[in-house]
Amino acid sequence: MSASASTNMPRAARSAQEIRRVIFSQIGWVLCGVALLGVIGPLLDIVGVVAFNGITAFSVKLFTTTGTGMSGGLLNAIEGTFIITLGAMLITVPIGVGAGIYLCEYGNNRLGAAIRFMSDVLTGTPSVVLGYFSYIVFVISLGWRFSVLAASITIAIIIVPYLARITELALRQVPNAMREAGFALGATEPVVVFKIILPGAASGVVTGALLALAISVGETAPLIYTAGWSASLWHGHLTHEPIGYLTYVIWTAFEQPTSQAHALAFAAAFLVMMVVLVINIGVRLAVRRTKFV
Repeated sequence: MSASASTNMPRAARSAQEIRRVIFSQIGWVLCGVALLGVIGPLLDIVGVVAFNGITAFSVKLFTTTGTGMSGGLLNAIEGTFIITLGAMLITVPIGVGAGIYLCEYGNNRLGAAIRFMSDVLTGTPSVVLGYFSYIVFVISLGWRFSVLAASITIAIIIVPYLARITELALRQVPNAMREAGFALGATEPVVVFKIILPGAASGVVTGALLALAISVGETAPLIYTAGWSASLWHGHLTHEPIGYLTYVIWTAFEQPTSQAHALAFAAAFLVMMVVLVINIGVRLAVRRTKFV
């Protein structure tokens, strides 16, 4: 009897321990599910509300007529967003990629450390501060007034550090053996950089450019200080001409008490959300391609 009891006691203890482990495991999974719901719940609610109200506000007139930001269409705002973003990317890509190449290949010195430090500081600076800086420098001091050029340069200042650091990280993923093979074949440094290293990190560089593009599309505060607002289409002047953009419509129309203004704001918000969503899908695809190449 004593031997039988002594053999059953450890089994009972193990059974109780397993039950407790299962209970705690289930509690942990429940808490994880609640935390996940707390994270994605508000996001799904925002996406659902914006999508429903934005799509119901769509019409042919919305995309074919200009608006004041509180009424009318979105043609001038869509055009302005595209032009400002295009101008910012034309400035950002050469500077950001060039800075990333320098930091990766030649930046192991004090200048490279200073550039990295200033990039980190710039990425942490509120965009409204950069917008006010551009307002003082470009709009007031240089006399450009509200303009496409002032807005594009400001957005470029915001997103250049992101592209530079992402480009640097992407280039560092290229094996040193590829560099050594290029030099062994007699290639010069520019040939090695632009013909071997940069193509090898193309997916990462494209990912950085797409992330910079997503940031530029969603900015509001810097554009209020630099682009102003225009209820008409752009006439092609880089300076001395304000321009419309989608985030201004969102910021302005939501403050109005009319349902028409709210519908216009939801439509503009849905367009911005869809553009950012498409860009992020492109980033995911680029990252996945990088993993399998």
